[in-house]
Amino acid sequence: MIAGIDEAGKGCVIGPLVVAGVCATSNSIFESLGVKDSKKLSHKRRLELAEEIHKVARIEVVKVEAEKLDELMNFKTINEVLKDCYAELINRLKPEKVYLDSPDVIPERLAIELKRSCGVEVEAAHKAEDKFASVAAASIIAKVEREKEIENMKKTFGDFGSGYSSDPKTREYLKACISKGFLPPIVRKKWKTVSNISQLTLEDF
Repeated sequence: MIAGIDEAGKGCVIGPLVVAGVCATSNSIFESLGVKDSKKLSHKRRLELAEEIHKVARIEVVKVEAEKLDELMNFKTINEVLKDCYAELINRLKPEKVYLDSPDVIPERLAIELKRSCGVEVEAAHKAEDKFASVAAASIIAKVEREKEIENMKKTFGDFGSGYSSDPKTREYLKACISKGFLPPIVRKKWKTVSNISQLTLEDF
């Protein structure tokens, strides 16, 4: 059995970090579905492929909410948090080999650390979703799960856009919250985006 692992939401300022693992007998099973990096697919196509992936693979998902991320980042980097999530998924899926997208600038280092801690062969690479179909499949599952979380959050906290700092709607939402003196729990308060916008917003008053 092989597994592919990827994340969605690492760089966003609102919403959870979602890490997904998919497990099947080979990469070719995912290749036959025509999977590709989730960012290169429409929302509709991601949903269609996620449904197909669920039919052919075992799936595990780890979600780290904004408040938990803020807590963890008092003593860990985001890459260390991701490594822990990867290890948790590997231990749940118990594959013989794992392919994953590397947040580490040195993929081989991450592969060695995970092999040592989990006892399985690991191949880590940059842009792994373009190289291994299992990682592309995992990226689709992670993206779909995060999108579901985001839509549910909007019902409670209003429309904040995509949750990424590059999104003007997200930035305007944060400015409005900061000007009112309240940041909802879905916001990652330790992200530089928040402190930068806070400074700019306060200068406007």
